[in-house]
Order: sequence, then C-alpha cells, then structure tokens
Amino acid sequence: MNDAEMLENACADAWPALIDLPLGQWRLRAAAGFTGRANAALATGDPGTSLPRALRRTCEFAHANGIRPVVQILDGSATERALAAAGWVHHTGHPAGYEVSVLLGPPTQPDATGDGKGNGGVTVAEVPSDPWWELVAGTTSPGTAQRHVLAGGRAPVGFATARSGAETVGAARGAVVGDLLHVARLTVLPAHRRRGLGTELMNGLGRWAARHGATRCVLQVETNNATALALYRGLGFTEHHRYRYWIPANT
Repeated sequence: MNDAEMLENACADAWPALIDLPLGQWRLRAAAGFTGRANAALATGDPGTSLPRALRRTCEFAHANGIRPVVQILDGSATERALAAAGWVHHTGHPAGYEVSVLLGPPTQPDATGDGKGNGGVTVAEVPSDPWWELVAGTTSPGTAQRHVLAGGRAPVGFATARSGAETVGAARGAVVGDLLHVARLTVLPAHRRRGLGTELMNGLGRWAARHGATRCVLQVETNNATALALYRGLGFTEHHRYRYWIPANT
C-alpha cells in the first residue's frame, strides 16, 4: 500500500465500524448508518478479486446490513477511474459532502500550555461524560453504533471537553493508532466560538496523545467546511490527499 492508503487504514482503525470485514485489502464496514465513514467500503489496495465481483460483494454486504452501498476511494486513484467506468457516480447527496480533505499536522502548537488534565483549559477523560455525548452526538443516551464508533475499538480514545464555568461548551474526540492522533467531532457551542477553544481542544488532545506515543495528527475534513479548514491550516496542517464517496448510479 502507498502512504495515502496506509493513512486511510489507520484512520479506519481510529474510527471503528460495528462490522469491518476484509475483502482482500478492501474493508467492508457497517455501523447502522451512523456516520459516512463507518458505513462505507474502504476501497484501498487490492480487493483480491475482479472489480465487478468486488463491487457486487460490496453491494450485497450493504444490503445485508441495511445500509446504502457506498465506496470510499482515494481521489485520482486507478480504482476511482475504474469505478467511474463501471457506472458508479459521486455521492453528491452525502449529508456532509462527498469529497474529503485529509490533513496532517503537529499534535500540539509550540506555545501550547497545560498538561491535558484540565490545567490548560481543557480536560481529556478516558470515559465520555454526558455533556460530551450531548455535544458530539446530540444525545446523552447513545445507541450501540454511536457508542462503538465513538467510544469503542482497540485504539486508545480521549474525550476532550472545554468548560466555561459549570457549562461544557466544547468537545472533541481523539484516538491514537501507532504514532498518529486522529481527531474528530470537534465542536464548540455557537456563543463560545472565535475564542480559541478549538485550538485549546486540539492542544489538549495533542498533549494527551503524546503520552500514548503520537507524534503527528490527522484530520478528515469535508472540502465544503471552509471554517474548519481555515482553523486547521492556521494550526500548521496541510493536505496530504483527498478521498471521495461513490455510489451505484441506479440507487
């Protein structure tokens, strides 16, 4: 596998689907419809069979698990060109956008303060709190798929929160795979934005992740999310590659 393919597989390990079955080097994933990544086949590397058969297996897997057939493919790859030739199309109806920028950067800023235990404005816990769930998932009673994707899997996971007085006003999720910190679900309440809390959450997770061996950070950001992309570029992140979601033309 090339660097982009290895990075995508690390991100998949950091964002575990309820069901993750190999098809050669492809990964067929399902999580009861919770998030696009956890319910799309990751088509990197060799599926170990012909493309038509691999796509047929992908569709059968999706239908068996009650989800729409979706394939996540590296932008500009030979697999993407072959998928277009096979009649698949961009998943333009994807709620968050069908094209995603994968960014790499430092886990913390050089002038970051605090220790990730609440002494730099952000606390990173080993267990998610009810306010954390409310911010990142919109509920304090997450279902099985939400709990597995956000709080399960084999990777160490940190649950970052930022507070203003007694109120939790920001949250984010970090998972460490190898030397890589994967950050997702960063959110700040509207009334508390533009105060540097996004940066504090990133730095808090970075300090926590360093204790687990992380030396770099990865983010997967929809290309239409200009606000998030501007934040991360200001923190020293650069685009490594992009991927896109594809679906059969007749669905």
